[in-house]
Amino acid sequence: MSKKILQKLELSWIGKGDEPKLEPRILIENPEYSYGDVDTENMLIHGDNLLALKALEQNYAGKIKCIYIDPPYNTGSAFEHYDDGVEHSIWLSLIRDRLKLLHSLLSNDGSIWISIDDNECHYLKVLCDEIFGRSNFIANVVWQKRTSPDNRLKLGPAHDYILVYGKMPLTHKLFNQLAISDSRRKDFKNPDNDPRGAWASTDCTAQAGHGTTNQFYTLITPSGREIELPDNLCWRFTKARMEEEITAGRIWFGKDGKGVPRKKTYLSEINGQNAWTWWSNLEVGHNQEAKKEINALFGDKNTFDTPKPERLVARIFRLASNPGNLVLDSFLGSGTTAAVAHKLGRKYIGIELGEHSKSHCHPRLKAVVNGEQGGISKEVNWKGGGGFKFYTLAPSLLNQDRFGNWVINKEYNPSMLAAAMAKQEGFSYLPSEHKYWKQGISSEQDYIFTTTQFLTVETLDSIHAEMQPEESLLICCKAFQKECKNRYPNITIKKIPQMLLNRCEFNKDDYSLNIVNLPHDELAEPKEEDFDTIQTVQEIRDKQGEESTQQSLF
Repeated sequence: MSKKILQKLELSWIGKGDEPKLEPRILIENPEYSYGDVDTENMLIHGDNLLALKALEQNYAGKIKCIYIDPPYNTGSAFEHYDDGVEHSIWLSLIRDRLKLLHSLLSNDGSIWISIDDNECHYLKVLCDEIFGRSNFIANVVWQKRTSPDNRLKLGPAHDYILVYGKMPLTHKLFNQLAISDSRRKDFKNPDNDPRGAWASTDCTAQAGHGTTNQFYTLITPSGREIELPDNLCWRFTKARMEEEITAGRIWFGKDGKGVPRKKTYLSEINGQNAWTWWSNLEVGHNQEAKKEINALFGDKNTFDTPKPERLVARIFRLASNPGNLVLDSFLGSGTTAAVAHKLGRKYIGIELGEHSKSHCHPRLKAVVNGEQGGISKEVNWKGGGGFKFYTLAPSLLNQDRFGNWVINKEYNPSMLAAAMAKQEGFSYLPSEHKYWKQGISSEQDYIFTTTQFLTVETLDSIHAEMQPEESLLICCKAFQKECKNRYPNITIKKIPQMLLNRCEFNKDDYSLNIVNLPHDELAEPKEEDFDTIQTVQEIRDKQGEESTQQSLF
């Protein structure tokens, strides 16, 4: 009897499966760059975003309501030393590693929104199907990022995409409605002076193929007119329901009373409107608007070619989160996501590797706390307030001495070492005020203690004498007296750094890749002479490559 071989559709590329073994680093607050409310939960993290996401995993897994990321797009010129297959593969691997951690951080009712362009959108879609599950795909939003065609291209791109996934099926049913737009409000009128106010209407007929038996009948209007529908149509409501709506004055037969009946919906009854997947630049802004927002803050210091407008990010957060929810952006860039989250009353975590975490993100968020009036500030009546804490990744816990031996990093003081070992072993770092050996806890009665001192039997006996019978303890130390081993069944002793070797990659601080990010449609408006000198897409990209600056990918 033959056995079925279970197979799944997946994307394959060079290097898939070679995933890094990440060191779970601790985060260290830098008070010099923290600002505002000292009790804030908002976080700005400076460091490699892959290591930072790993650092967050223990405490934030399953807690992020909404993730928005705008990763650097793979432009085709990013990896000049590789052919297309390798270049494409590297990009996919970089994104894959981060998406897996983001999936872990996302709450069960949360969603992730990923900005991308044509170069990798469809490959990214398949990759996300693997990581988040194809049944958890929600939508592919099309965002009109330009206000007019690029006259240098015969077929120039006018849009980007935003891929949207949930952690579980039907996550989109939890999305909020948007505020009623001005254009939608104009649809509501009151031609019959209905005391209930302005209304809009919808046809009371439906296609016959979708109707049930009790939706086919001859309608008699209040004036006695009989309306019989053609064979291809039926009524939207049963006869009894239609009569109820007519009696309530919610059916409109036209000014002369002879029109096809339409069902009224009153403006006063509508709390909002549903979103769809076409987002025009009139609704959510465009790249040039975003540049103006950044330039207003930084002027000539602005080095971001394709920032996203605050209105775009605000729409995402309004749909997919509520005030007080935790949101995250691990490609923070100029800080737009954090700025919008702050103004909308969301808690946030922003991660950025580059120096602009200090040159752009920090001053931008500081300005937000102080009440800056750019972006969506006037719309939401932003007056300032709140705060954020600035964190850096701790250095690697282990490094090699001059003989190549792995040793504890000398930059670690006792508190840092205790916190790092707690994270390595899956404990929460919560030092007790009363018991020095209770530095962390993993369950109600399970503790960890880390020391660089030589552990003696006398010390071990003293600790055990303070323990309750139901408590257990893991002791991590550099060395211990041989009599300590297996002395007590509820105390386990491990030696560092031996216990950590081969567990993960130590002394690696950067999982990024420097690329030239070429937003080939976002240059200044073309001059007349451009039509003579630029003839092909490749020539345009080549010209941009000469003008662009080197930026860090992750």
